Amino acid sequence: MSTTTTRPVPPTLYIEGPAFWTPTLPGWDAARAAFRGEGALADPPAKRPSPQVLAPAERRRAPDTVALALEVAAAAMVASGRNAADVPCVFTSAHGDLSINDYMCGTLATDPKMLSPTKFHNSVHNAAVGYWTIGTGCMAASNAVSAYEHSFASGLLEAAVQCAADQEPVLLVGYDTPTVGPLTSVTDSRGLLAVALVIAHERTERTVASLDWSLVGTDGTGTPAAPRSAAARTLVGINPMADALGLFEALAQVEGSAGAPIELPLSGTLALRLQLQPVG
Repeated sequence: MSTTTTRPVPPTLYIEGPAFWTPTLPGWDAARAAFRGEGALADPPAKRPSPQVLAPAERRRAPDTVALALEVAAAAMVASGRNAADVPCVFTSAHGDLSINDYMCGTLATDPKMLSPTKFHNSVHNAAVGYWTIGTGCMAASNAVSAYEHSFASGLLEAAVQCAADQEPVLLVGYDTPTVGPLTSVTDSRGLLAVALVIAHERTERTVASLDWSLVGTDGTGTPAAPRSAAARTLVGINPMADALGLFEALAQVEGSAGAPIELPLSGTLALRLQLQPVG
């Protein structure tokens, strides 16, 4: 006698407040228009954002990772209409702050006593989420995730599972910055890119798309599908957060139709499959 095991189908979730920032597409309005073929890249590129969540002095001292992450996190919360102090969050980055890591390694190798306590403080992988929770007064759960080139997919999976299990919205923030110094021989990260969105367990007036998601086996050769828009193609491979391009391009176009499923590799044998549906 044989039995068949059926994998449970994860519940449908809902996306609110997509946010996006890179120098050539500084904000979701610019990115959405460009991904739809209705807008152009910023010329000249924008300077790094200045997140208002931080006090002026902290804003000036904050490293690029913190500035990027908090800019999109705040934009996602405003667009979702939710109170940042009440929403659990997942921050994901493949590398954390590579420029500070380079500084610390160089200083430790040449003059360890000159190591800056502030630089050390900002070097930890959860620095950005720490600044966020302090700046917003958020006492809800917060996580910092890293999974190298699969960091966006892993962060999205973490946020989706947490949302489905706890039946409460979760803020997802992904960000990475350029490699500097000798680290360039180890990893290729060439620009500033940050994304954010809120995943909710029920539909609201701020919902932009429903999300069906599941885990699927792979043969280890899969990569995220190439973006369709010229604007998104300019960002392919600039850093690990570029894996988010397919999802955000689909969010920009979801009003018209559901589109094809999106698969994001999680490992050599596993991928996260996403299917967006319009809510109109």
